[in-house]
Amino acid sequence: MDDAVDELELAGGNTTGVVRIGDTVHREAGPWTPTVQRLLAHVRAAGMTEVPEPLGLDGQGREIVSYLPGDVPGWPAPAWLWSEGVLAEAGRLLRRFHDATAGFPRADAVWRLPATEPAEVICHNDAAPYNMVFRDGRLAGLFDLDTASPGPRVRDLAYLAYRIAPFSSDAFAGATYDIGHVDPIARLDTLTEAYGAPFRRAEVLDAMAGRLRDLAAWSEARADADGPPELREHAAMYRADADRIAALVSQPERPDRETNI
Repeated sequence: MDDAVDELELAGGNTTGVVRIGDTVHREAGPWTPTVQRLLAHVRAAGMTEVPEPLGLDGQGREIVSYLPGDVPGWPAPAWLWSEGVLAEAGRLLRRFHDATAGFPRADAVWRLPATEPAEVICHNDAAPYNMVFRDGRLAGLFDLDTASPGPRVRDLAYLAYRIAPFSSDAFAGATYDIGHVDPIARLDTLTEAYGAPFRRAEVLDAMAGRLRDLAAWSEARADADGPPELREHAAMYRADADRIAALVSQPERPDRETNI
C-alpha cells in the first residue's frame, strides 16, 4: 500500500519550504508557531474568518493551517490589483484584522519579530498583496502570520500602503500593461480612509520610511546569516525608497477626515 502524500510546493512572498497537501498548508515551524496558532484561533473566534484555520503540527513537526482557495498575485502583479476597489478592501480588511487581535493574551507569547511601541494591536508585519488571496478580483483572505508581533496600527498600515498604493520602486517591474497615471499619495489617502483612522498623511509616510529602514537592516542580517543573497539587493531598494518617501512627509495634507477608531 502506497502511503505517499502528494506535496505541492507553494511560492510567493518571502517564504520557502511551504507545501500544500490537499486542503491544508504545511510549513516549517519555529518557537513562535504556538503563538501564531493561538493568534489565528483568536482572530477567527472574533469573526475574522479570512485568515487560515490553525490545525497544529504534522508528523514532521511542521505547522499546519487550512488552505485559502483563490489567487495570490504573482510578480509582475496583475492590472486588476491596482483598482480602487481592491485598495479600499485592503484597508478595511487590515482594520478588521487589527480589531480582531484585541484582547489576545500576550503574557506567554513568543514572536519571531520584536514588538514595536506603542503595542496597540498585533501587527501582521507583512500585510501585502503577496500574502493576500483574491477571488474574482475581490480580496478574500490574509495569510502568512509568522512575522506577526505587537505594534502600532500605523506601522502595519504604512507597509500595506508601500505595497499597494504603491510606493515601492519595483511595483510595476516587468509589467506589460498600461494602467495610466497612478498617484500613490492620493491612493494612500484612500487606503487610510478605508481603514478608518485619523492618521495624518505625514504620519503614515514617516512610519513607512521607518519600517523600510528596519526591514533593510533585517534583510541584511538574514543575508549575513547565510540567507538568500538577493536580500542585499532588497535592502538597498528599501533604503533608497525610505529616503524618497521621507522627502514626501512635508507635502500638504488633505482636510481632516472622520474616523471611527
